[in-house]
This record gives sequence, structure tokens and C-alpha cells, in this order.
Amino acid sequence: MEPIILHSDMNNFYASVEILYDPALQNKPVVVAGDEEARHGIVLAKNDLAKRFGIHTGQVLWEARQQCPDLVCVPAHYERYLHFSALARDIYISYTDQVEAFGLDECWLDVTGSTGLFGDGIAIADDIRARIRRELGLTVSVGVSYNKVFAKLGSDMKKPDATSVITPENFRETAWRLPVSDLLYVGPATTRKLAQFGIHTIGALAQADTGFLYSLLGKNGLMLHRFANGQDRSGVRRYYAAPPMKSIGNSTTAPRDLVSEEDVKITLLALCESVGARLREQRCVCTTVTVGIRTNDLLSFDRQLKLPRPTDSTSTIWEAAMDVFRRSHNNGQPVRSLSVKVSGLAPADEMVQLSMFPEERKIQRRADLDRTIDQIRAKYGYFSIRRAVTLLDPALDLDARGEHTIHPVGVLGTL
Repeated sequence: MEPIILHSDMNNFYASVEILYDPALQNKPVVVAGDEEARHGIVLAKNDLAKRFGIHTGQVLWEARQQCPDLVCVPAHYERYLHFSALARDIYISYTDQVEAFGLDECWLDVTGSTGLFGDGIAIADDIRARIRRELGLTVSVGVSYNKVFAKLGSDMKKPDATSVITPENFRETAWRLPVSDLLYVGPATTRKLAQFGIHTIGALAQADTGFLYSLLGKNGLMLHRFANGQDRSGVRRYYAAPPMKSIGNSTTAPRDLVSEEDVKITLLALCESVGARLREQRCVCTTVTVGIRTNDLLSFDRQLKLPRPTDSTSTIWEAAMDVFRRSHNNGQPVRSLSVKVSGLAPADEMVQLSMFPEERKIQRRADLDRTIDQIRAKYGYFSIRRAVTLLDPALDLDARGEHTIHPVGVLGTL
């Protein structure tokens, strides 16, 4: 029996939730926007009316307003989105326990074992759409297929509030005519590479020579070829199964350009405070630190450093991040934004390594200090205790964990 996989995608999710809270926005072009005063003034989400003016996610607000003078910009309220995301998943798990999130507004469902209770995949998809509309006041588009890749492709085919079906019999007529950029994991860079060789549709990708795709894209080329031919066999994770954590990171756009090393120290420390605290909360240690740098001329690049031993120490991560920054950014160009990510994660209790050398005492003192800071902040808030260097310019210090944690839209994982 072929699997029956659904992919549910909540339409214009952030903007739709904001309109629920303010019905006066119903017939206006609306975008959910970042904080312009904090230099985060970009479009995070938009409704259909805003889309008609060509407004797109990631666009700067001044440009969006030029395209649509009547544009209404509202701030993001992540607690609202988390609430409605949880309500939608409560609906999903009433049909199956195989529900895998792909960001806040998208989920896969494997309903293969549910058809005896709720009908076929199309019937379940239609019922989910009706319940989301009736119980939450939102709409979803649902793709129905025999694998995850085509189910997601189906949910994108018709919006809003629609069910689309891709089967083993019709995928060539249905999916192959679509732009190659519609396929899962085909991003802008891959789209441009494929276009250089005349591959513009999913069908062209499916019929391309695998040797050529490997030479162009490596193993990802072979993966995308399989996807285009409907050969994805990845399963839907059970809802209560925790996904493997591969990295932890935070990023921020500074309230002003960072022009000195002291400026960078304060901002990187705030990011490392968040990363270190989250590592310790997950009882993990890391082996690699990656720093992302974006200069004020919008040039972006990442650099990483392998640590000599696994750690969850904020100070050790910060020192490594500063080392990466000094090595990779030495031209004096002002910095607009920074990110810190740690990877190579492993359980902390499996990485204990005794040492007869004096640095072991220093490591233990740092661990004791980190735990004490974590406890104080858990009770009294982030700014209840601060490291001295942040007092050089308190405006650059930030609660990176509370205010700048990015809710992911999904990862490629090990594919």
C-alpha cells in the first residue's frame, strides 16, 4: 500500500493571525514587519493584497512602501503565532500521531493508518481545512501525495484554502511542468546553476543526466533528481519524537554599525550568552563555533573554528568567536549584523575528560560561574546580572535568547 502523506501549509500565517486580532485590516494590504528603529525594517510576512503589489518576504520596508503607498505595517507577535501553531497541531494529531513540523506554519502528516476511521487522503485533507477555518479562523492549503516532497509541492500549487493531489500516475503531468524552484530544497543559487544549462522545470531536472547533476551539484544533485522523479521515501516523524539537534545559534542586527573591537565584543558576548545557556539547558557540548558577519555594505560571510575540546562554556565560545572575527575581518569595515552558531553537538555527560593540568581548574570555575548566572537569570531576568564589558555600551547588550531567537523553517539535515 502506498503511503498517504499530507502537507498542510497555513496561508499567509503571520499576517492572517494579525488580521484575526484586528479585523479592520481585513481588506488592506498588510505586512508583518521588523522593528525599523532597531534596523530590522524588513518584510517578515504579507497578505494576498500586499502580494499583488509585488511585495516579497525579506524586502526592506521603504521599498515596499514605494510599491504600495497604502501599505499597513504591523509588528510581529511571535507568542500569537506559537499559540495558533500549537492549536493547529492539536487538530492534526487528532487524525494521526505521525505529525512532523516544518516551521511554525507547515506540517507533514502520515495518514496511511487513519483512512479506516476518517476516509481517504483527500477526505482527511478537506476535513482538516474545514476545521482550521471553523475552529481557528485561518485557512490552510493541503497537498496529498505518496511522499513528503510531492505533498509539500501540492500544498504550494493552489492557495488559499485548497486541496491538491499528486499521485504516482499524474505526477509527470502535474509536477513536471512547474518551475524547478518549486521543488523542495531547490534554492535561488541552485535555480541559477540549473538555469545556466537550460534546466528550468522539475521535468527537465527529472530527465537530466545524473552524472551531469553530480558534477554540477554533488550528492545534492542526485537527491534532487530522485525528488523530481517521485522517489522520496523519507518517513514522517512521530509528533512526540524530539528531532535530533544539529546546531544552536543566534543572530542580531546591531542598533548601530559596530565600528570598534569593543563594539563587536559586546555584541558577540550577548549572542554567546544565549548560545551557551541553550547548550547547557540541552545538556550538550559543542566542538565547532561559526561566526557570521555582515558589513554595512551588506557583504555577508561565515567563518568557523574547530575547538580543541568540547565545551558548553560561554566564555570559551566567546573567546573562540572573537578569534574567528579577528582572523576574518581585519579591514576596518563597519559591521551591521553578527551571528554565532555552535555545531558538532554531543551529550555533555559523554564528553567528560579528566586532566592533570591546571587549566582543568579554570574550566571548572567557568562552569560554576555559568551555572550560577543561568540560575539568577532564570529567576530575575537576563539583565539582572551582566558581564562588565557590556557596561562599556549598554545599548549594544541584548537579551539574544529572549528577543532574537529565530524560529526555524526547517533544515535539510544530513541529505
